[in-house]
Amino acid sequence: MTDKTHIQGQDPRKIEKELGEFLNKKFGGNVKIISPSIQPQQDAVSGKMPSKGKRELINFNLKPADLIAYLDQYVVRQDKAKSVLATKICTHFNRIRHQESSGGEIFKITGNIKSNILMLGPTGIGKTYLIKLIAKKLGVPFVKADATKFSETGYVGGDVEDLIRDLVKEADDNIDLAECGIVYVDEIDKIAASPNVFGAQVSRTGVQRALLKPMEETEVDLKVPHDPVSMMQELEAFQRTGKRNQRRVNTANILFILSGAFSGLTDVIKKRLSKQSIGFGSQLTPTHEDIDLLKQARTEDLVEFGFESEFIGRVPVRCVLDTLSEADLYAILKMPNNPVILSKKLDFAAYGIDIVFTDTALKILAKRAAIENTGARGLVSVVEEALLAFEEKLPSTQISTFTVTQKVLDAPESQLESLISGNNSKKLDLEYTQTKKAYKRYITEYIKENWKVFSIRHGLTLSQIRCKMVAQYYTTNVMEVEDAVKQIKRFHDSVKEIEVEVSKSYNLNIVFEEDAIDFIIQQFIDHNATSEEILTKLYDNFFDGFNLIREKSGKNRFFLSKTALIDHETYLNDLIRKEIK
Repeated sequence: MTDKTHIQGQDPRKIEKELGEFLNKKFGGNVKIISPSIQPQQDAVSGKMPSKGKRELINFNLKPADLIAYLDQYVVRQDKAKSVLATKICTHFNRIRHQESSGGEIFKITGNIKSNILMLGPTGIGKTYLIKLIAKKLGVPFVKADATKFSETGYVGGDVEDLIRDLVKEADDNIDLAECGIVYVDEIDKIAASPNVFGAQVSRTGVQRALLKPMEETEVDLKVPHDPVSMMQELEAFQRTGKRNQRRVNTANILFILSGAFSGLTDVIKKRLSKQSIGFGSQLTPTHEDIDLLKQARTEDLVEFGFESEFIGRVPVRCVLDTLSEADLYAILKMPNNPVILSKKLDFAAYGIDIVFTDTALKILAKRAAIENTGARGLVSVVEEALLAFEEKLPSTQISTFTVTQKVLDAPESQLESLISGNNSKKLDLEYTQTKKAYKRYITEYIKENWKVFSIRHGLTLSQIRCKMVAQYYTTNVMEVEDAVKQIKRFHDSVKEIEVEVSKSYNLNIVFEEDAIDFIIQQFIDHNATSEEILTKLYDNFFDGFNLIREKSGKNRFFLSKTALIDHETYLNDLIRKEIK
């Protein structure tokens, strides 16, 4: 090994030798490495691999109010948490954009402090859901891990760094993009070291210390030490390019969000609050709910709970999520984008069954979930338990619609028998139709209330007619409201493309008026019409008439209204008399 090779990195021959020894020990003489007889002798290089594209966050301009408005479509209550998360996360990524556009390293502040976030609150209230929504909206790489994974396996230095490597995988190997990602560690309270306990506590504090550097700033090597697969990849890359590439990720701009239930923390806070002066000047400490106590948590309480002060110091932003009441659980079920009902709709839609829920049924389900006392997670359990028998039996019948009513929840066996027998089919069909109409009215009102947000976000003016279209498309397909708006926008764009195609193919300049655009969109929705079918219809109905007018008068620009599309003969006759005269 030459000095030069020694300085730049390990000799590939040594890597090959180590791999050979590993494979021999693992598989005996059955597996061997076959390498080219002549190795490339080019100089090694170090540093980052070129990224697949420029950093995509350079144009990030989302404001906190915009992100809060987005979260409001999916999350009930949690106003404080939504405010804290939206503000700090938007500020974090806007700072990255500002730094990149202002000269990058030139304006970098020494001792830069990241706004890492600590979320506190009981299980099932939507901590993970909130972060997933935010990561989806931002379009940044996102990885989630449970802190228990690290404490169970003991402290291994590579475990925590694997989070960063997973971030690169999520970014499709784009290191620049991964360096602006989000790492979410749940159940962080499980790595707090209990006082006066030894043994397993060492691994917990070890994981805390392992997280210190990446939570602030460090370089993480993408190559996993002593990993045969990683070594093989390095050897293969060297044989292909003649270069050694040390790929590293800088964690300076990676945002860490930690969360946990912190159930035992309330006792620590109570103890601190209950310290009173002795004598006539003492005051009785009022009784606090657990959530109220968590909102009063201080750094000293978290240290007393079992976190090292250096660890807590790297999580400067804290927010406490509220517990969910029965009314909140009902509001979640009513929310158009809630995954509980949408998921159940998908389950039945897989068998060609359209399922709808009455308002009374949703209230009963919310009441049952409140008894479970596991937050929104309890909703999934009660819905599954209530509908499992129907999900088992109905797919084997010819039934295509199913209405979840109070009777279905209170007497499932008799209702299932009635459904399968078909004795009350007319009554059940009427029940379904009425429930579906009521639900469509509710969705329409919801879209009307939020029309401005949707219009600005998707560049589509949502008139009252289009609000109804979105509601119709949403209620006949299993999707989020946002996706229904996107689909109506696609239909709108298709109509505009038809105008362009007519101009290109027939040298005619036609312009659809707004009511005509809405009429054609409705054809897309009601009849699954295609752009080709619409073009053919336009040609058959209008080309000869427009061509005649163009020859006689030279006019080549025509406006089409809804009335013109419905009664093309009257429209053309009136137009010909007017233009030719």
